[in-house]
Amino acid sequence: MSADTPASSDAAPEAVADLQTRIEELEAEVSDLRTEVDDDGPQKMVIIATKGTLDMAYPPLILASTAAAFGYEVTVFHTFWGLEILHEENSKNLQLSSVGNPNMPVPNVIGALPGMDRVTTRMMRNRIADNEVASVEELIETAIASGVDLQACQMTIDLLDYDEEDFYDGVTTGVGAASAFQDMVEADIQLLV
Repeated sequence: MSADTPASSDAAPEAVADLQTRIEELEAEVSDLRTEVDDDGPQKMVIIATKGTLDMAYPPLILASTAAAFGYEVTVFHTFWGLEILHEENSKNLQLSSVGNPNMPVPNVIGALPGMDRVTTRMMRNRIADNEVASVEELIETAIASGVDLQACQMTIDLLDYDEEDFYDGVTTGVGAASAFQDMVEADIQLLV
C-alpha cells in the first residue's frame, strides 16, 4: 500500500458530501426555474390583421383559433381594411380581388374586366362550401368561444364612420395602437397578416 492511500480514502467522504451539497443546490435551482416558468402563465400571441378580402380573412382567424386550442393567450388587432372582417354586415360580403393575385386562375387582363371580382369571389365561396370549410362568421364565433380577443382599432372605426354596434358580439372595440403595441411587446409571437 502506498502512503497516499489513507489520505485518498479520507478525501472520498468529503468529496461525496461536496457533490451531494452541489446536487441539492442544482435541484433547488431547477425547482425555482420551474416555478418561474409556471408563474409566467400561458404563452401569448398577437396577430395584426390589416387586409379585409375574403382570402385574407381566413389566416388570422384560423391561426388565432388554433393557437388558442394549444393554450395560447391570443389577441387579433384588426386595423384598416382588416376591420371589415369584424364588421357583422360587411364580413358576410367580403370580396376576392382577381387582379394582382398571382395564384388566381384568371390573367390580370381578364381579371380587370367589370364584374370579375364577383365571379372570382363566387368561385372561392363555392370552393369553401364544397370543401366544408367554415365561413368567416363561423370562424369568428369559434375564435370568440375559444377566448381569442378580437380587437377593433378605434381610429379605423372613426375613419370608416362605423359604430361599435356594427361589430360581432364579443369583439373588443375602442382599442388604440398604443394598446396593440403593448400587447405585441408582451407577446411571445407577433404576426402581421
